[in-house]
Amino acid sequence: MRSSCAFIGVGSNLGESLMRIQVALEHLDRASNIRLRMRSRIYRNPPMGPVDQPDYFNAVVAVETALAPENLLAELWRIEALGGRRREMERVRWGPRSLDLDLLLYDDEVIRSDILSVPHPGLMKRIFVVRPLLEICPDVFIPGHGLLRSMPLPSGAETLVAVDEAETDEDMKMGLG
Repeated sequence: MRSSCAFIGVGSNLGESLMRIQVALEHLDRASNIRLRMRSRIYRNPPMGPVDQPDYFNAVVAVETALAPENLLAELWRIEALGGRRREMERVRWGPRSLDLDLLLYDDEVIRSDILSVPHPGLMKRIFVVRPLLEICPDVFIPGHGLLRSMPLPSGAETLVAVDEAETDEDMKMGLG
């Protein structure tokens, strides 16, 4: 079976966000046909949507998977539910999330369906996605944009704060910690 590389945005701003992110990464790595390969530091940043909500914690991970994109998305939704997310209860776009897992890239594919858009439509507009992605894979090709390292950074870099700086670069690249 063919193996693919996917990049996933991980975020949370409700409850014990750092713990939720760590547990989500463990679920990802234990899921059938998914292996965590790299992870960025976790960054704290102001919410993108309504400002009357807590700051977000965000990271990006690279996974190797044998799952088709739609099946990987279904697994991400399952892990979100385990982390307390109830999509059917969400009333506000860009509102608070107990756990948010976004499929950002899947190989160099462009996918547009009723449930999935890859590359993620907001990828190049969100510093809290671009900065962590640059950290783990600056040479990734973004379909429709080009090589990530050659793209301008979106605004907001001054609002990002790395919250787990104590980890070593090797730990981050190997998905440990």
